[in-house]
Amino acid sequence: MSGGQSEKAVVEWLGGQRSAMLKLLEDIVNIDGGSYDKAGVDAVGARLRAFLEGEGIACETIANERFGDALRATVGGPSNSAVMLMGHRDTVFPKGEPARRPFKVENGRAYGPGVADMKAGLVMNAFVLAAFQKFGGSPAPLVGLFTSDEEIGSPACRPIIEAEARRARAVFNSEPGRPTGNVVTGRKGGVFMKMEITGKAAHSGGNFTDGISAIEELARKITALHAITDLTKGTTVNVGLVSGGQTVNTVAPWAKCEIDLRYVTPPDREAAMGKIERIVAASNVPGTSATLEIAGEFKPLVEGPENKRLFEHYASCAKDLDLAIEGEFTGGCADSGFTAGVGTPTICAVGPVGGKAHTPEEYLVVDSLVPRAQTLALAVARLT
Repeated sequence: MSGGQSEKAVVEWLGGQRSAMLKLLEDIVNIDGGSYDKAGVDAVGARLRAFLEGEGIACETIANERFGDALRATVGGPSNSAVMLMGHRDTVFPKGEPARRPFKVENGRAYGPGVADMKAGLVMNAFVLAAFQKFGGSPAPLVGLFTSDEEIGSPACRPIIEAEARRARAVFNSEPGRPTGNVVTGRKGGVFMKMEITGKAAHSGGNFTDGISAIEELARKITALHAITDLTKGTTVNVGLVSGGQTVNTVAPWAKCEIDLRYVTPPDREAAMGKIERIVAASNVPGTSATLEIAGEFKPLVEGPENKRLFEHYASCAKDLDLAIEGEFTGGCADSGFTAGVGTPTICAVGPVGGKAHTPEEYLVVDSLVPRAQTLALAVARLT
C-alpha cells in the first residue's frame, strides 16, 4: 500500500463493515470453542478461514492432534519483518454454552460466550487483513495468527507464536480493549503448578498415631505459600484448588493442590519459585513428601522502551481518529508475553472494547468494533 489515498481507502472501507463484522462475530460466538474441544475450536477456525479465503487471503493450517489447529493468514510477501496480528479462538466455557446463551445485541452491547475474549478481536483482525488485501497490501507483509489454546497457557501454540514473533517487526495482540477503552502495555507473568503430598493412612480412632496426615502438611504448606505474596512488588501466590483424603475417619494418605503465581519481572519469578520449591521440599509433618509440577506458564509483557514506542505510535493513530487511548498494566496473562519475551515490540488489548470476561455477563461494546479496526489499520499502515 502506498500513500495517503490507499490508507484512506482502507479506513473508509472498514467504516462500512459494521454489519458484516457483527454477522461474522455472531457465527463464531455461536460455535462451541472451549480449549479442550478440538472439534469446536477447529470449526471456529474453519469459519474464519472461509471468510479470509473469500477475500483472497492465503491461509495455512498448522495441525495439532490434541488441541485445535493454528491458522496462519498472510497478506503481502515473505513474512520476515512482517507485522503480526494475533488472537486466540478458544474460550473458557463448557460445551453447549453457545446453545444456552447464543449471541445477542442489546442496548449497544453484544453478549455470548467469548464475545469479547476474544472472538471480536479475531473478527477485527480478519477484517483488517481483508482491507489491506483489497487495497494493495501494507508497507510490510502482514501475518494473522489465529491460535487455539491461550486460555490454558498455549501448550500447543506457544512454539508457533514465538517462531512467528521472531520473524516479525511488531505484534498487535487483539485481546479485548479495557472497559476504559485503553490498551494493555504491561502484563504479569504467571506460573500454574500442581503439588501432590503423600502421607500414610491409618484409622483415625484406633490407630491415630500410626497415620501421617497429608492434609495437615498441605495446610501448613498453603500458609507458607500464601506468605510469599508481596503486593508492593506485585507478586501473588494463590492456592485455588485443594483436594485430599480417603474418608473422614482415616488419617489422610494424600492431598494435592493447584497453585497460581503471578509476578511482574523475570527476576521476581525466580525469587518466588525458589521460595515455592523450598516449601515443597521441607516437611512440616515428619514422614510426608511432596512433588511439584509446572502445568502451564505465561511470560510477562514487560513495559520496555520498544514496547513504549509501539504504544505511542498506536496512540497517535488513534488520536487521528479522535480516540484518546492510554496504556494500562494488568495482572492477567496473555500470549503477548511470549512475543515480547523473544524481543519483538508488542502491545496488547488492541481489540474491540469489552468487559466481564469469563462470566455469563461478558459483553462487547458494539460501537467499538469499527474504530478499533480503523486504529489498528492506521497503526499498521504507518509503521516504518
